[in-house]
Amino acid sequence: MELGYFLYQVGTTFGVGSDASTSSDAARLLRAAPEEIGHLVPAGYLVEGSPGRGNAAICPWVSFFDPDETTTATRGMYLVYLLAEDRKTFVLSLNQGVTEITKELGAHKARKRLAAQAAAIRDALPAEARAGLGTTIDLGGRSGLPRSYEAGNLLAITYEIAALPDEQTLRADLSRMIALYQDALAVREEVRQTTRDTIVTVVEQPSTQSKEMLLHFAPKSDEEYEQVVTARRLRKSRSHETLVEQYGRFLLAQGVEVGTNKHPRDLVIIKDGIHWLAEAKFIRRGNATGAVREALGQLATYAFCLYPEDAQPHKMALFSEPVGDVYARLLEHHGIAAVWRTDEGWAGSPSAVAAGLV
Repeated sequence: MELGYFLYQVGTTFGVGSDASTSSDAARLLRAAPEEIGHLVPAGYLVEGSPGRGNAAICPWVSFFDPDETTTATRGMYLVYLLAEDRKTFVLSLNQGVTEITKELGAHKARKRLAAQAAAIRDALPAEARAGLGTTIDLGGRSGLPRSYEAGNLLAITYEIAALPDEQTLRADLSRMIALYQDALAVREEVRQTTRDTIVTVVEQPSTQSKEMLLHFAPKSDEEYEQVVTARRLRKSRSHETLVEQYGRFLLAQGVEVGTNKHPRDLVIIKDGIHWLAEAKFIRRGNATGAVREALGQLATYAFCLYPEDAQPHKMALFSEPVGDVYARLLEHHGIAAVWRTDEGWAGSPSAVAAGLV
């Protein structure tokens, strides 16, 4: 189905107020969003359409989730088409989950925090990435979730349903916002690391119970790719992802639980009830110095920013080749186990050996 037709059908047939229904044709079309328009987003993205649960939603929606970030509209960052209360506009919004932070802080404080966080991430994005996009959205006058969606908006495009752009424009807009979604995820972590109290959305807490962690091991492709971080465009080698995949599969074969779905962490490992935070570094041309320095800094930063003080994880640095005795002892001195790949398999520092990670 064409995107324009999908939006027009939902927008013009989903009822208003007491005329809205979760069993209408428009509601059924929303639930069919994964099949109808899921082909328009990258493979692996999750697509969900919701007309509401029980009662019809004030603002029905279709959301697109990067599963490395979130699989639900209740938390994290995601892309969403929101149908306004009066059914006259659709908003394509880069937005934030509101449910969990609202439960944590209450609606008023949560909206203030969401708006402040949206502004911080938005301001850190390159000017060209933000050009022509709206910084505010208007979903109508009703209280409740619409007000929270408005607070959580980072950047958006608003469409008049009676005058939707052509299909090519709609698809180009969606592609642009998907790319912006990925840029914003990278920028958010930079903001989180440099200004600790700015990013305040609820962060999953580490647990020694694997069933609560919901770990998922799904390493990314090992093809070369480009990532935009703030105003810098970096060329990365997927050798890093290959390293993560190979070590993760080694641990899985030992019955250890491993997750790659706790963005921005490379690996989360649970072994014998112990939570490990792992950072992987691919050593290029024997330059262990740079890799060790980066691992030290990132592990310290992630542990400080992503975990509460009274629930710090064990830390491990993963390398593509041996780093040498001096650097292994340096990492141990800072409480970091070191693991590296060898021709025979995996070796490591004393704490890595003691923990059964090699």
